[in-house]
Amino acid sequence: METRLSDLTVRDLVAGLATDDPIPGGGSASALAAAMGASLVGMVVALTSGRPAAGEHEEALTELRTRSATLASELVRLAEIDAAAYGSVVDARRLPRGSEVERLARETQIGHAVREATSAPLETARRAEEVLELAERLAPIGSPNAVSDVGVAALLAVAGMRGAAMNVRINLPGLPKDDPLGPEASSELDRLFVGLDERERAVRDAVESRIG
Repeated sequence: METRLSDLTVRDLVAGLATDDPIPGGGSASALAAAMGASLVGMVVALTSGRPAAGEHEEALTELRTRSATLASELVRLAEIDAAAYGSVVDARRLPRGSEVERLARETQIGHAVREATSAPLETARRAEEVLELAERLAPIGSPNAVSDVGVAALLAVAGMRGAAMNVRINLPGLPKDDPLGPEASSELDRLFVGLDERERAVRDAVESRIG
């Protein structure tokens, strides 16, 4: 895909996901979901900060604002990286394999490309987990008029985590058998997902208790 994802309109991006072109795909969509979650955190912070009831939380809100903006930017970048990485996998699989030299070169190139296509969603999962953490911190102190948006931010973060993890796992069998990224990625996903269901439920309960 030649056009940068960040240059597309929302309508064009959604339409692009529905074509037979696998780029962008689920990895990029997962990163963008988490990016939207981070941006929603930033929005609720903006709607909360400066109000009398938020006085004691201003320091935390400033930290949440800064980190959410950084994460949103990083996740958009990861969506671009994911799309490019999978494009490299597609290109590598199209390399000639008529001779032994070509076959070995193709396998090496595929291995490198799959590594990048695994690393990108793994990083997305890490960043999406950070977005969830921000939503967890914001849920009890965000403006009650926008607390539902904190809930949506958490849902998008979890969707980003789960989607990114699927994209990591589907690529693991394509890694060279001696690549340490395989066991490292599996271990990292296990760590990120410990207690995730409970965390998601806790944020939802916190939000719904403030909605009334």
